[in-house]
Amino acid sequence: MSGETYGAGLPWFHAATTGTPLITTRTLDQAKAEIQRRADRALPPVGGVPPDDVREALAAIASFERDEWALAFARLADRHLERAQAVEATAPADARREYWLAWRIFNFARWPVENTPVKRFIYPRALAAFRNYGRLLDPPLEMVRIPFGSEVITGYLRVPAGPRPAPLVLGISGLDSRKEDVCAHSDAYLAAGLAVLALDMPGTGEAPEPLTADGGTMFSRTLDYIATRSDLDASRVVVQGRSWSGYWAAKLAVTERERLRGTVVHGGPIHGYFQPDWLGPSLDTLEYLYDYLPAKEALFGVTGREALLAHAPSLSLDALGILDRPSAPMLVVNGAQDSQIPIADAWRLLDGPGTRDAWINPDGHHMGRSPEWPAKRIFEEVLLPWMRERLDA
Repeated sequence: MSGETYGAGLPWFHAATTGTPLITTRTLDQAKAEIQRRADRALPPVGGVPPDDVREALAAIASFERDEWALAFARLADRHLERAQAVEATAPADARREYWLAWRIFNFARWPVENTPVKRFIYPRALAAFRNYGRLLDPPLEMVRIPFGSEVITGYLRVPAGPRPAPLVLGISGLDSRKEDVCAHSDAYLAAGLAVLALDMPGTGEAPEPLTADGGTMFSRTLDYIATRSDLDASRVVVQGRSWSGYWAAKLAVTERERLRGTVVHGGPIHGYFQPDWLGPSLDTLEYLYDYLPAKEALFGVTGREALLAHAPSLSLDALGILDRPSAPMLVVNGAQDSQIPIADAWRLLDGPGTRDAWINPDGHHMGRSPEWPAKRIFEEVLLPWMRERLDA
């Protein structure tokens, strides 16, 4: 990526907004207060966005209209983008930080799904800001493009300095995150001697494959590609699924067990999640900020709550006969209080054959997070040690 500037000179967007409102059970004041609380505490989905920027954006919002929200944050992101471009030649470290902030704010502006004209315009700006950030890293991000039929699998690769070929973590983004989120903190992997390759999961971002019951071919093709790289050790690969992509980690543990050292199923849906008696009520959880139903509609490729509930059971890994087949070792992680993924899915996964380790936080919410166990601590003390052990790193 070095030497290539992404998104330079992109014009701003002047089309009319759609007028469609965000879906939430909170009042406007409650929604703003919750977003500010999460920004102040560096919690998803606004962790990393400066609290003062969040405060300024929220002050400009007077309704739940989706594009009003998107534009309020995107204009602040543009400010950071302009700062980055202004100082890159003289202060590349400052530019790297400003590009990162521009990406982070653009990324929230398009969150949780690109379902309006303005959000669809903002998404490429988020990509451009992140890729400019990535080319200023040391080592820089490598853009990986893998042929996939008439499409292409786009990913980000970072390989640590040190012995080659390097062991690899194949990181997959979730329902509303993107591969940029996976790679945004990749220094921690490199410091542990691990390469990381980040991909969007099917049905999201730039993934070339929709979410289907027989899907996941893009991951098999990616493993083929890894085997062609002299700097990567194809015999030492772990898949890390986070939130919804834990589904793919669980499935790949079976379908690609001969090529994987293990998989991390970090809060993923398995069986109970897909049943209408769980999925329907879970759409109203306050743990999710807003637009939970639209994000799932986009992922599943359906329109409307009833269509979602009717289609979802066909994706159950139990219904697909996956869960009781031999698998690569798994690490199953979640919180017992998760309102997005039923904890029963973790127990069902642990009933299967083979080596299946677990870390369940009895006080944890989605992905096991709690005040005592924030995401960073779970990564450093639970996920990373397990992955390093599986990879002989």
